[in-house]
Amino acid sequence: MSVLEMKVPSPGESISEVEIAEWLVSDGDYVEKDQAIAEVDSDKATLELPAEEAGIITLKAEEGDTVAVGQVVCLIDTSAEPPAGAPKKEAAPAPAKEEAKAPAAAPAKAEAAPSPNPVKKESYATGTPSVAAAKKMAENNISANQVNGTGKDGRITKQDVVAAMAAGFPTEAAAGWGGTRDTERQKMSMMRRKIAERLVSVKNDTAMLTTFNEVDMKPIMDLRNKYKKQFAEFHEVNLGFMSFFTKAVTEALNLFPAVNAQIDGKDMVLHNYADIGIAVSSPKGLLVPVVRNAEQMSLAEIEKEIKRLAIKARDGKITPDEMTGGTFTITNGGVFGSMMSTPIINPPQSAILGMHNIVERPVAIDGKVEIRPMMYLALSYDHRIIDGKESVSFLVKVKEMLENPERMIFGAKDPYEVLLGL
Repeated sequence: MSVLEMKVPSPGESISEVEIAEWLVSDGDYVEKDQAIAEVDSDKATLELPAEEAGIITLKAEEGDTVAVGQVVCLIDTSAEPPAGAPKKEAAPAPAKEEAKAPAAAPAKAEAAPSPNPVKKESYATGTPSVAAAKKMAENNISANQVNGTGKDGRITKQDVVAAMAAGFPTEAAAGWGGTRDTERQKMSMMRRKIAERLVSVKNDTAMLTTFNEVDMKPIMDLRNKYKKQFAEFHEVNLGFMSFFTKAVTEALNLFPAVNAQIDGKDMVLHNYADIGIAVSSPKGLLVPVVRNAEQMSLAEIEKEIKRLAIKARDGKITPDEMTGGTFTITNGGVFGSMMSTPIINPPQSAILGMHNIVERPVAIDGKVEIRPMMYLALSYDHRIIDGKESVSFLVKVKEMLENPERMIFGAKDPYEVLLGL
């Protein structure tokens, strides 16, 4: 018998341990090489653990266990023969080529795996539930068509069920309140626990203060409506608001470098670049992938990079390296309907910009009252290295560039000043 010890690989620099979030296979199952056998949580991301070889698997850790990087979590008997049904599945591509010679083979293949077919026929199902997800769904009387699967090939994970329960269901589809006094205890994921620790440390270890302003979004909205179709056709990506905000922020950071700095012991570290963290929602919670050197990017490049990172975050494929090293963060609570909030700094950064929803409000324009699409902006900052004057001036500069988009092209200057050499 030849046995392979599968050890936990390092998810990224500075990560020494992970948590077994979910086993995607059961003890004694036959697994194929590169098949996803488990989901592991680190304090930065959730990653899939693929089988290194084919064989019979023996689990050496339970769901919820915290294991060190390099620790053996399962054994694979590579000398084991595949089960009787496995060769038929592996040979599936061959009969397709010989369909004319053996037409009866097609129905046999269709019957080989009957269980997934009913799920695919349901109008809203996105995949089959994992063992842990199925148990959770059964306990709460939830059907597969009420949950959006984000696992591989649309597989419904336990986290998907928890996220769906947190979001709520339509009254007619959900089990609703049971009228009992029951409680349920759920273990927080490693990433959620780390987020909690970091948020508390920010409140305790920084002199956080928030300043507010508002921006008239009409110029940006007019520009976007005029060019969004042409932009999408030329760049193959949609023109959103986030690229304008990212560009405005990078120009303002160039003028006020302390907002882009961080504290390291008794030193203040200034960055001659802008790595902008963009907070995005995912089934695992709020993640902050980083757009590297955003100060050198065009609007189209920013949009493409944000889209790429957001898709990876949504699909659970984001890596720890893609979420570390940011110098400034932008978070958009407006997509959830937030009118105003005080965002919490993402350490070790020293500032974060909060966007909010766009609401039409009466405002005074040249002595007249007009209805304009307005957005509140909030800048939370560490008062230990950023003075009130810098923070307010930074936010005013962001506001000015958003209300005058042409200033982003000329490095935060008025285009007429550039033309006149002022």
